[in-house]
Amino acid sequence: MKIIQLYDTTLRDGAQQEGISFSVEDKLKIVQKLDALGIDFIEGGWPGSNPKDTEFFTRAQNLNLSHAVLVAFGSTRRVGHTADEDANLQALSEAKTKVVTIVGKAWDKQVTQVLETTLEENLNMLMDSISYLRSKGQRIFFDAEHFFDGYKTNPEYSLAVVTRAAKAGAECVVLCDTNGGTLPAQIVEAIKAVQKATSVPLGIHAHDDAGLATANSLAAVEAGAIQVQGTINGYGERCGNANLCSIIPTLKLKMGIDCVTQEQLSKLSAISRYISELANLPHYDRLPYVGISAFTHKGGTHVSGLAKWEDSYQHINPDLVGNRPRVVISELAGKGSILYKARERGIPIPKSGEIENVLRQIKSLEKQGFQYDSAEASFELLLRRAQPDYQPPFELVDFMVVVEKRRRLPSSGNQEELLSEATIKVRVDDKIVHTAAEGDGPVNALDQALRKALIQFYPDLTGVTLTDYKVRILEEAAGTASQVRVLIESSDSQEHWRTVGSSTNIIEASWLALADSIEYWLTKQAGQARRKI
Repeated sequence: MKIIQLYDTTLRDGAQQEGISFSVEDKLKIVQKLDALGIDFIEGGWPGSNPKDTEFFTRAQNLNLSHAVLVAFGSTRRVGHTADEDANLQALSEAKTKVVTIVGKAWDKQVTQVLETTLEENLNMLMDSISYLRSKGQRIFFDAEHFFDGYKTNPEYSLAVVTRAAKAGAECVVLCDTNGGTLPAQIVEAIKAVQKATSVPLGIHAHDDAGLATANSLAAVEAGAIQVQGTINGYGERCGNANLCSIIPTLKLKMGIDCVTQEQLSKLSAISRYISELANLPHYDRLPYVGISAFTHKGGTHVSGLAKWEDSYQHINPDLVGNRPRVVISELAGKGSILYKARERGIPIPKSGEIENVLRQIKSLEKQGFQYDSAEASFELLLRRAQPDYQPPFELVDFMVVVEKRRRLPSSGNQEELLSEATIKVRVDDKIVHTAAEGDGPVNALDQALRKALIQFYPDLTGVTLTDYKVRILEEAAGTASQVRVLIESSDSQEHWRTVGSSTNIIEASWLALADSIEYWLTKQAGQARRKI
């Protein structure tokens, strides 16, 4: 059975992505998650390059890892210096990791134009550095930077870099597509050439500038590479690195390589989302395998097929990677979509005529600007309202919103201020409540007035908050008379839900989304939050 080493560089190469800055605590937490995932080698950073990485390697010595080996990263000695006086190599030794990854140039133009030294000195630099760290008892991986670009123009020199690194004692030479522009066939061709020149085990480190990092990594494995380097979620500089969240399940499920256990694989989606939270980045919905949209179905024929046979429009069972299938509703939906969502959300299955009515509503409303695939709470309300015995928790009688620009007294400093006030009348059972509230804007005033009216009936409503509000102009050519769509996201700290409204009047569109948000929560409470007066 083929053995593949999984090497994660999220904490070093991934952290070079703009917008990412892991704290030391973040990095320690991520190491433990990667260990649980079954990663073999975790590159923690570049000791000596900054105080944070130095602190990390000091504290990481106390981690009790069950599987992974921590790796320190650094470069070859500087031009014109000996290895034993190089501060970078000293820091790598002092990091006290069992494994060190050394990076060196494998492209002749990089040597002469960036390092500004001779090709022979570059070879001496890498051999000296590897030999020095080997003498300190550390295992060495060598990253041959820009290997594939170098191989295209001067294959003899790039191969010499690999063979010298192997001779110096590197136990694995990792071929790097640093600029991310190599094609899979070129990866395979170069690897075969290296295999003829040396028997040292090979690895692959690919960047995604041409959208091929994952494909190149898998092609390298098929060609004989035994180590795959990458990052969680493909984080990295420019267009990112090879995405381990795509590589790991493909190796195991498509190529039959048991690089992780099934239990570890089932943690993949959760770990992907966890690390995106620590990176303070939104989790990309369309990530293969682990994205929320990876197994999402919108077309009616797809949903109908899925209901009959789960594999009809899914390349794997999403449970294998800790994900799940989703069905979203739109004007493309069919009867199967409605039935699927009703079962999924625990709503009584509508009768045939009710389903037809819901479908007609959806198609008509989406033509008017509503969008239910991103507002499932509003869709659920459509289903519930189709039930003959459904009683809404409140009904709007009328509302009025006033926005007034007032002049203030000269002594108050600012001469003008904007005031938004909403007056609302709602019916709860046989009671009508008429109230008003001010807000920071017209929508906030409406929100405050509605809550003020309902709170006496539903006191737990205080726990519901509006967390996001988005407005999209649907017909730009119509100018200020265009149709607008409002999406509102709400939360009660346990659940998040989205609702939608659409109108040529932004206040009405906002009201529709806002009212749906409150009605959805009250309906989900099944009357438990209610207290009659």
